[in-house]
Amino acid sequence: MKTKIVYLLTVIIVGLTFIAGQAFAADRAAIERDSKAALAKLYETTPKAKMLGEKAKAILVFPSILKAGLIIGGQGGNGALIVDGKAVAYYNIAAVSYGLQAGAQEFGYAMFLMTDSARSYMDKSDGWEVGVGPTIVVVDEGAAKSLTTTTAKDDVYAFIFSQKGLMGGLGIQGSKITKIKP
Repeated sequence: MKTKIVYLLTVIIVGLTFIAGQAFAADRAAIERDSKAALAKLYETTPKAKMLGEKAKAILVFPSILKAGLIIGGQGGNGALIVDGKAVAYYNIAAVSYGLQAGAQEFGYAMFLMTDSARSYMDKSDGWEVGVGPTIVVVDEGAAKSLTTTTAKDDVYAFIFSQKGLMGGLGIQGSKITKIKP
């Protein structure tokens, strides 16, 4: 039994290393192209995201975040900060988690920076740990129904979209967003 657990953990660690390597291997043009395509898809499926996009100071889009784990897990992906339709900076998101969890999934993540202070924080910070810094509201279907440009008062609104795969469980997780130069 212990041998099977060690084997599974080894496979997961090797897999996560591969995922991290793929996340860092992308080039600038591919990140920008994929980020813009993912944002367009989000706008098609979620009209409230488009509404926020029209008012946002900037939008940080991670088109593909890969997440996998079995007790110990990790996730990673690259994205672009889009201002007025152009990518102005590039970022990596990475996280490690521990807890009751199993599976693998891929998803997109878009953060709408609504205030000058949130945009300034992105520009000045050497790395942004999600949960520290600007206030973030994750928009789900229920919250999206009542969201308007009048009620949108928080610094950052985040959408998770295009989920594929299956990941289940509970865990402690901290995501860090870091500026990169692909």
